[in-house]
Amino acid sequence: MKKQEQFLQKLTQLIEASGIPYAVCGSICSSLHGQPRATNDADIIISPTREQLAKLIRSLGTGCYVSPEAAFEAMGLCSMFNVIDSELGWKADLIFLKKSPYHLAGFNRRVKARVMGIDLWILSAEDVILSKLNWAKNTDSQLQYRDVLGVIKLQWDKLDWDYLRHWAKGLGVEKNLEKIVEEAGKIRGE
Repeated sequence: MKKQEQFLQKLTQLIEASGIPYAVCGSICSSLHGQPRATNDADIIISPTREQLAKLIRSLGTGCYVSPEAAFEAMGLCSMFNVIDSELGWKADLIFLKKSPYHLAGFNRRVKARVMGIDLWILSAEDVILSKLNWAKNTDSQLQYRDVLGVIKLQWDKLDWDYLRHWAKGLGVEKNLEKIVEEAGKIRGE
C-alpha cells in the first residue's frame, strides 16, 4: 500500500472510530469520478460534535501533527484545519460541513465507494462538480475546471442533470456549468 493510501485509510478509520460522519471530496473524489490526477493532500468534509472532535484529536496521537486550538477554532468558524502525518508525510484538510441548504443536501447524498482499495464515504459526482465550480468561481482555477470537465465527460449518462442545474443556479455557477457541459458535449460528439 502506498503512503497516501496508508494515510487516507488510517485517518478515515480514526474519523469513523470517533463517530464522525464524513465525505472525502476534492481531487481524490474528482479523480475517482473523472480523470485521475496526482494530488498532494486529502480533503475531507466532517460533521462532528465537540466531543467527537476531541476524541479524534486524541486518537491521532503522536504520529500526526494537529493543533487542537486550530481545530476547535475552525469548528466555530465552520472552516477547516490540517492534519499532517509526520511518519508518512501526507496532509489532510478537514473541512467542517457548512449548514447551508446546498452543503447539507450534498453531504446527505454522499455514497460509499472503493477508493485506492479502501471503502470510503465520498461526494457524489454531481456534488464534486458543484463544489469545484463553486470553489473555482472565487479563484478562476483552470485545474478545478479541468477536473469538472473530466467528471462530466465520464459520468455524462449517469448525472442527475436536474439536481446539477438546480444547485448550480443557487450557487451562482450556472453559466460556468453550461459552458463546461457544452465543451464536454462537443468532445463526446453530441
